[in-house]
Amino acid sequence: MLKSEFLSKLPTPVAIVGMAKTGSSVLALLEKSGLPLHEIATFDDKPGRAQYSNPEALLQDIKPKTLIVSPGVPLTKPWIVDFVRNGGFLTSEVEIAFSFLTTERVIGITGSIGKSTVTSLLECGLKSFSPRYFVGGNLGTPFADYITNLQQGHIQRAEWIVLELSSYQLDLFKNLRADFSALTYLTPNHLERYASLNEYYDSKLSLIKKTTGACILNRNGGDLCSYLSKGSFSTKLIYTDAQDPDLQQYQLEACQMIGKHAVDNLALAAKVAKAAQWPDSAILAMKQFPGLSHRLENLGVYKGIRFVNDSKATTIESSLQAFHSLYEESQKGNIFFLLGGRDKNLPWENLKSLSAYPKSIFVFFGECGQLAQEKSQLPGARFAHLQEALQHCHCSASAGDTVLLSPGGTSLDEFKSFEDRGDYFKKEVLKLWSTATQQGSRG
Repeated sequence: MLKSEFLSKLPTPVAIVGMAKTGSSVLALLEKSGLPLHEIATFDDKPGRAQYSNPEALLQDIKPKTLIVSPGVPLTKPWIVDFVRNGGFLTSEVEIAFSFLTTERVIGITGSIGKSTVTSLLECGLKSFSPRYFVGGNLGTPFADYITNLQQGHIQRAEWIVLELSSYQLDLFKNLRADFSALTYLTPNHLERYASLNEYYDSKLSLIKKTTGACILNRNGGDLCSYLSKGSFSTKLIYTDAQDPDLQQYQLEACQMIGKHAVDNLALAAKVAKAAQWPDSAILAMKQFPGLSHRLENLGVYKGIRFVNDSKATTIESSLQAFHSLYEESQKGNIFFLLGGRDKNLPWENLKSLSAYPKSIFVFFGECGQLAQEKSQLPGARFAHLQEALQHCHCSASAGDTVLLSPGGTSLDEFKSFEDRGDYFKKEVLKLWSTATQQGSRG
């Protein structure tokens, strides 16, 4: 059985707070690591998902000394704040999993936007040359699953670990020591969870101080460069973008992804690969990456109308990036820009500049449709639901136009996740195509 000094010293009993994918993963790891079941309790706000859904009952019955808090649970919840004030210890799935590492080399990726793309690019690079690696964290597979699979003998130790890390994960990842790291972009996000923008940015930048080797930064990373200038870091900082002279030999602009910002993300991943001394074949493999689902995903063209699914865009900056990427390519056609969803205290007013772009048609939808339109002061139709907004675009668009779903808001007004929203969008687009084709055949 694999050993972890950190886990062996963890004050017990422990309670896992939040029993979605991350909570379930760390529960399996604790069980496989020999922690007695009577010293583990589970909690979730949603009744039926865990042993407890009432925090007062959990604290009274179990009297936990440690809370293993999942990323989706705010640390500012009053009962968690009181727990810490009374001497309780907080930790996380990633912090526990990391404590089991021995020879693995670790790359950490964070940022307000772009981190999933950079993480996936690095995975493409690893596939081209490394037989043993793990890629996960905030994206895909929970980190604890890697350790559990090691415990069970299903896999060998990885040579490389690539972790996408959210600010929530970084907040409870004190033992992280990354060999290399990358920061993609800073823009306002998650201000419903942080007391200020500075607090959110500082959470992201904590990755730099947890990096022992080079930290690679996107020179075009929004507020990243200006905010970094306010602090001092002992870690080696390396800036890059699509124009980096050190990367010109790879002709990154000939990649498969859409948009200039995508080439900046590719440059970031390529620079990490070079810092880690990966072979050139890894960078060439990254160039073939077509992009992630729900991130500027080209759904195809019907009767000359292109549909693009960018459901992952849940910040204003990512929506702006998507718009500008497609506007440059659309040339003569209109862009029908679908905006809305659920608000999370975002600066919708930053979209106001788009009113200067001709051939731009704005369509608002969802719970925050009215708020988004009022703050952005953009003209356009408004609908209660995404389906109605898409139907409007389908009826109004002509050959040469683009229909772009890059909503800015979260999906949680109508859908379970941005993936669920994107999948729904794709299905509805296919349904519209199919219906129109059948009607055309009958005519």
